[in-house]
Amino acid sequence: MDYFESICKTLLEKEGYWVKQSYKIELTREDKIQLNSPSLPRLEIDLIAFNYEKNELLFLEVKSFFDSAGVMLRDLQETHLYPKGRYKLVTCQKYREIVERQIKKELSDVGLVPKNIQTKFGLIFGNVRTKDASGIEDFCTEKEWFYWSPKNVQEKVLNLASNKYENDPCVITAKILKNKRPVK
Repeated sequence: MDYFESICKTLLEKEGYWVKQSYKIELTREDKIQLNSPSLPRLEIDLIAFNYEKNELLFLEVKSFFDSAGVMLRDLQETHLYPKGRYKLVTCQKYREIVERQIKKELSDVGLVPKNIQTKFGLIFGNVRTKDASGIEDFCTEKEWFYWSPKNVQEKVLNLASNKYENDPCVITAKILKNKRPVK
């Protein structure tokens, strides 16, 4: 389990989303052949999030990249005919199309989302290269993708401190960080 993904899951749930983490997708043999990988194991999406009121299903790549230079715009702008690298959902159109079709089918077949669900791809990052921050935001805006920057994530975590007490590591950590009393 990825703890940064867990934190983002909690934040999305606080905003009214039903969320599944590390969602595994069943692909047909034909799908795998289209992706040029007939022996491909089950694909995994970091987070999928459904908001009933918005009739919106998000497919999210979530990367912390703490203690590094951060996510770089050039890596997101790459395009590949077949999925490869860290950002397959971003860099390979064919991969996105297959993921979108298959997840919509799987979830609507069992009644978890309506068949007419609107889908959106997105990114949540804990750290981006400073000089690429506005470019990454522009990139997501241009593609009409959901995006939480490191600043968005930080603000949302700190806002958890104003919630009533919950036995949740994210809420407890936010309350510790916002505690203004001096420690003796």
